[in-house]
Amino acid sequence: MRRPTTDQAPVAGRPGLVVVDRPAAESPPVPPPTRRSRGRVLAGGIVSALAGKMVGLAAPLLITPLAFRSLGAERYGLWMAVTSLTGMALFADFGLGNGLLTRLARLRGTGERQPAAREVSSAYALLGALSVLLAAVLVATLWWVPWPALLNATDPAVAGDARAVVLLCFGAFLVNIPLALIQRVQYAHQQVAQSNLWQAGGSLVSVALVYAAVTGGAGPVPVIAAAVLAVPAVNLANSVCYFAWQDRDLRPRPRHVRATAARGLLRLGVRFFLLSVLSSVVLNLDGFLVSRVLGLPAAATYAVVLRMFALLTLFVTLVNLPLWPANGEALARGDLAWVRRVTRRMVCLSAGVVALPAIVLVLVGNDVLRLWVRATDLPPVSPTLFAGLAAWSLLLAVAAPLFMVQNSVGLLRPQFVGWAGCLLLAVPLKIVLANRVGLSGVALASAVTYGLTVLPAAVVGYRRVLAGGSSRPAATATDVTS
Repeated sequence: MRRPTTDQAPVAGRPGLVVVDRPAAESPPVPPPTRRSRGRVLAGGIVSALAGKMVGLAAPLLITPLAFRSLGAERYGLWMAVTSLTGMALFADFGLGNGLLTRLARLRGTGERQPAAREVSSAYALLGALSVLLAAVLVATLWWVPWPALLNATDPAVAGDARAVVLLCFGAFLVNIPLALIQRVQYAHQQVAQSNLWQAGGSLVSVALVYAAVTGGAGPVPVIAAAVLAVPAVNLANSVCYFAWQDRDLRPRPRHVRATAARGLLRLGVRFFLLSVLSSVVLNLDGFLVSRVLGLPAAATYAVVLRMFALLTLFVTLVNLPLWPANGEALARGDLAWVRRVTRRMVCLSAGVVALPAIVLVLVGNDVLRLWVRATDLPPVSPTLFAGLAAWSLLLAVAAPLFMVQNSVGLLRPQFVGWAGCLLLAVPLKIVLANRVGLSGVALASAVTYGLTVLPAAVVGYRRVLAGGSSRPAATATDVTS
C-alpha cells in the first residue's frame, strides 16, 4: 500500500506542490554531507583506525602469557597452528565485502535507499549460504581428517583436544564471514569511527574473557573458545544494534534479496578477490625466493627486517582505508574537486609519515634490530637493504590514496595490469640480483619493479576515474571494472 506524500517544490500547473510516490514506511533520504563534514568524518576515521589497531595489537600481547601458562607449550602451539590455517583463508568471502563497500558508498552518494537495502540483504544471503556450506563441509570431514597427526600432536591429552580446537577456530572463522559485513556497511555510510570502536571492543572482550576463563580455572578448550568467539560475538552485537536501532531500512530481509543484485555483487567481489590474491602473492613471495636462492638463514634475516617495514605499510593501509567510501560518495555526487584535493593531501601525508621512520631505519636500523631481536646469530644488515625497503615502503604510501579512488568505483583493470606486470618482472629480477648482490638486491628489485609497474597503474587508474567521474552512472558500480 503506497500513499502520496508532498514535498515543497514548484511544478508546472501547481506552484509549490509536487506529488512524490514514496512508500509510507520508507525513511527520508539521507541529507548530502558537506565537504567540511566529509573531511571531519575522514579525519575521525583515520584517528580511530590507528587507535583501534593499537588496541588490536595489544590484545594478543596480553592474551599470550595468560593462554600460554594455562594451556602449556604443546597445546598452545596446537592452537597457533590451527590459527595459522584460518589466517590462510582470509579471502574466504571472495571479495564480497569489498564489493558491498564500493556499491553502498556509491548508493549513499545518490541517496538510493531501496537499492542499498537490496545490496545489503543480497550480500548477507550470499555469505550466509557460503558460511553454512563451508561449516557443513567442516563438520562432515572433522573425523575423517587426521587432525592430531596433521598437527603433530604427540601428547595424548593434547591430541584428544585437537578436533575440538579445529572445530572452534574454523567454526568461529566461518560464522564471522557474514557477521563481519557490518564493518563494510558502517564504512560505506562513513561511520568509520563507530566501526573501529566496535572492532577495538572485540579485542578488549577477548582479553577479558580469556582472563576470566583462566582465573576461573576453566579447561583448555573453554580458554581457547573465550579467545576465538569474542570477535564474532561482538560483530553480532554490533549488527543487532545497527540494524535494530540505527538504520532499520537496511536490515537484511529475505524479501529484499535479489538475484540481479547478488550477481552484480558476485561479479565485482570476485574481481576484488582475484586482485587481492594477485597482490598478496607479489607482496609475500620474497621469503620463498630468498630461501631458495640464498638459504634459510638469509630468509630469516630478511623476514625480520621486512617485519619492521611491515608496520609502516600497515599504517598506510589504516590511514587510507577510510578514503574508499568517502571517495565513492563524493564521486557519486560529482564532487571531483574534493577527491582531487584530499587525494593530494593523503599522498603527502602518507609519504611524509612513512619517510621519517624509514630514514631512521636506514641510518640506525642495525641498532634497532639488536635492541629488538637480541639474538647473537643475527648478522649485521647492509644499509642498502634498509634503503631498498624504505624506497619500496615510500612507493606503497604514494600509491595507496590513488588506489582508494579506483576502489571506490570498482575500477580494477589498471591494478590487475600493474600487479601482473610487477609479478612477471620482479621474480626474475629478484633472482638475478639476489645471486649477484645478496639480500639488498631483493629489496632494490622490489622497489624498482613496483615503481615501474604498480605505481604507473595507480596514476593511470586515478586519472581515468576523474576523467569519467562526472559521466559515470550514479545508480550502480557493477560494470565500472572494464
